[in-house]
Order: sequence, then structure tokens, then C-alpha cells
Amino acid sequence: MPGIERPGPLYKQVAAAIRDAITSGEFPPGSPLPSEAQLIERYQVSRPTVRNAVAALRAEGLIDVIHGKGSFVRRLPAPTLTIERTVTRKAGAYTTGQTDWQETEAPSVTRATTTETTGPALGLDEGEDLFSVDRLLTDPATGTRILHRVLLPLAVAADHDELAENPATAPEEIYALLAAAGHKLTWTETVRARMPLPDERTTLELPDATPIIETTRVTHGNDDTPLLLEELRAAADRAQLAYRIKADNPRGLRAVRS
Repeated sequence: MPGIERPGPLYKQVAAAIRDAITSGEFPPGSPLPSEAQLIERYQVSRPTVRNAVAALRAEGLIDVIHGKGSFVRRLPAPTLTIERTVTRKAGAYTTGQTDWQETEAPSVTRATTTETTGPALGLDEGEDLFSVDRLLTDPATGTRILHRVLLPLAVAADHDELAENPATAPEEIYALLAAAGHKLTWTETVRARMPLPDERTTLELPDATPIIETTRVTHGNDDTPLLLEELRAAADRAQLAYRIKADNPRGLRAVRS
């Protein structure tokens, strides 16, 4: 049996052999897999074994099953959306690379507390009070959905009447308020890829086995004090991130003057 030499359940051995054929280019992206009958003949296994193998590869995201047409190797298209992760300041106003995004629904504002992850990023202990502002955004050019969350500590909001009254103030406007209050702003950002939670998969309308990219941006004020945390999540197969990097910038992301 071609490629069936590994230990373990037989369907996993068949899945590994098909995976090897995909990786080697024998079954290129977008091409149909051989029929069930052909796979049975090729690997000398039963129909249930082939079906379980194909199901395993589908769960991995390597195969798409189209009803009435069969199984196809998933294409790997170039991301359709480039997200510019820059901050630009001009005449006291701030802009980011997401000014054209549309709000799919009104922002959701809730009272929350810092976690073991967000607390240290904000320079706070776990369990400190903050506002959590969630937005579902859509890029009008591609239809790509983006989840954006702002975590605003109550202590920061209390120092600015506009934020205390309206925690859902747009991030660019928050930057301007903080700068007007005397803060010299800088930003740090981290990026990671992970598999989505069930609610993220539904909201972002993700295909099976599709990871997301997640950015975490912290706005720092005077004395490098963390003031604001933003999280952005988008489908990793539809979006890519772009950064402007300056050689004289040891901290990473800072406002770009124009």
C-alpha cells in the first residue's frame, strides 16, 4: 500500500499518506482528490477508512468537501486585506490604518476586570476594574470581518470626563484626549496566531480549521505608563499586517508624524 508504513490507526496512516501527496505537490492546491474508489484502490483499505482519513484532513483544514462535487485540496490564496498597523498624528489629530472600516453593529460597552494576561500588560493587578468596548467591524472593500476590543482602566477614564461619560470613544479620539492632557504617547504591539474560540469562529464567519491573527496594542503615556489596551482579531487566511519600522525606534511602534 503506497505510503502506509506508519504505526497507528489505519485511517491516520491513510491521512498521513494523502497529506504527503499534498505536500509534495502530487495533489496541488485547488485540485480534486482522487475519488473514494480510487483511494480505496490506491491504499488497499476499506471505504470507512478512506472516509475517516478524508474527514481528518478536512478537520486540519487541508481539504474542502463540496457537496455533489467531491473533495478538493484547499487553496492558499494571498490575503485579501492588508491591515496597516500605523498611528499617524497631524495637527493634534490621530489616524490609524482602519479609518475606512465600517461598524457592523453598535459598540458593546461592559464593565470587566483585568485578567492574568491583560493585568500585567496594563500595569495592573488581576481583578482591577475597567471598561471593555467591543466592536465588530467590516472592511468594505473585501467584506472581511474584524473584532476590535478596547480595555480602558476605570482609573484612566476617571481622569478624563469625556471617557468617563463615553467609554466607547473611538481609539483615535482617545489618543487625542490623552495627548491633550499632556501625555507623550508611544505604543507597543504583539502579534500571535491561534485557533479561534467558537464564538469568534461564528462572528468572523470562519471556515473550519482556520486560525486567526490577534494583535495586542498598548498605549503608553508619560513615564511609559500603560493607559489603554486594544485587541484586534481577524481571519489569518484573509488578512495580513503591515508595519512601518524606523531604525531609530528601539521601543517598536510609535506615532508617525506627518
